[in-house]
Amino acid sequence: MTRDLAKLSRRTFLAGTALCLSGTAATAQMKVADLRGSIDSADLGLLPNAADDQTAQFQNAVNRAVERGRALFLPAGTYPVANLRLPSGTLIVGVPGRTRLVYQGGGGQLVRAEGVTNIGLTGITFDGANRSIGDFTEGLLHFIGVRNLVIDNCEIAGSAKMGAVLDRCSGRVENCRISGAAEAGLRSNEAAGLAITGNTVTDCANGGIWVHRWREGEDGTIVSGNRVERVSARYGGTGQFGNGINVFRAHGVMIANNRVADCAFSAIRSNTGSNVQIIGNSCLRSGETAIYSEFGFQGAVISNNIVDGGTTGISIANFMDGGRMAVCSGNLIRNISETGLYPPEVAGFGIGIAAEADTALTGNIIEGAPKFGMMLGWGPYMRNVTASQNVLRDCGTGIAVTVVDGAGPAVITGNIVQGSKRGGINGFRWLERATGELNNNSEFSNLTVNGNQVAA
Repeated sequence: MTRDLAKLSRRTFLAGTALCLSGTAATAQMKVADLRGSIDSADLGLLPNAADDQTAQFQNAVNRAVERGRALFLPAGTYPVANLRLPSGTLIVGVPGRTRLVYQGGGGQLVRAEGVTNIGLTGITFDGANRSIGDFTEGLLHFIGVRNLVIDNCEIAGSAKMGAVLDRCSGRVENCRISGAAEAGLRSNEAAGLAITGNTVTDCANGGIWVHRWREGEDGTIVSGNRVERVSARYGGTGQFGNGINVFRAHGVMIANNRVADCAFSAIRSNTGSNVQIIGNSCLRSGETAIYSEFGFQGAVISNNIVDGGTTGISIANFMDGGRMAVCSGNLIRNISETGLYPPEVAGFGIGIAAEADTALTGNIIEGAPKFGMMLGWGPYMRNVTASQNVLRDCGTGIAVTVVDGAGPAVITGNIVQGSKRGGINGFRWLERATGELNNNSEFSNLTVNGNQVAA
């Protein structure tokens, strides 16, 4: 018995090795699919590289596979199709990079699923061919109310609108490549338990990854480990478009360990998103504010991010609209510019970190912010701001704190301010300097400023 088991184990090992080493990745993919009992699409009359439209054959193959409770395997090749509808239990497996569904146009979209469960798409390229999408749809792929949607190791390219739209969906989008969308690469609305992880989103005209809600509410989407690059703002505006990762009205979102570069506006922008965590991201060469928590948010943690380039590193703003309560710690910010999309005298560019209300700024390092290393408050809009244990080097003014009548309390203590060109710690009325050095100065009853090291 022991000898037989040993032989069986050895055969199993050799079979697994052969699967990994025999031929191409495509061969391995086909063998894996075959071992799982999938149906080859050719057995259902769907052949790759056909010259004419294959929509009817493709839809029939999907339906038959679902009826039999099996996966549909698509060999490498091109499948010209449009307006496919996926029923519950659809599982389609392709050869990564070689199985291509090409949108034929004519109105509508490439793939749609609505009110269904357990949809899986793996190893497929969805090519929009830049053909027009119907007036009443928003993306090349559109999923509505889908529970347990999995899109894995797929490519979505050339959409005339958004790449993929997920409305009220749960599941995950992972390890995919999304590029060339004329609007956003990936948009989620009203997520019901969604993870967006390990994807690469590039060269999209209006946005990278959007996590939105029609009305404010708990969302809980996880956006992690993605690479988002070269995002434009085709529709213009003042920040609605042109962001790498954008949260709107969605609470409880986690944005962690992403690399976001070369976005027209912000790398990461959270508008009216409460209890949002923005942690451990790398934000490079943003066209405006690199990381934004703005408008009616309550609760944000912005920690351990690297910001290299932008007109403002981090902005925690809009106390006037209810924006408050944040922890901003351990961030490294450098190479901030006063040149942006608006005149600097209007926008107040050139700032490392700006914060307004109920915010702790601790352990940040800021170098080379030409206007202010830190700006605490804006006019009368400041309340309960602490800035401690931060390092600010070679900034215009190290720390600027509002002294406009009506501003609330602030504590500035234990910071190192070195090499500031126009003052270490000064009071400002809006953008106009109103005081000399404030360290250990009790002129303003709402300010505590002491224990800081200010050096030329």
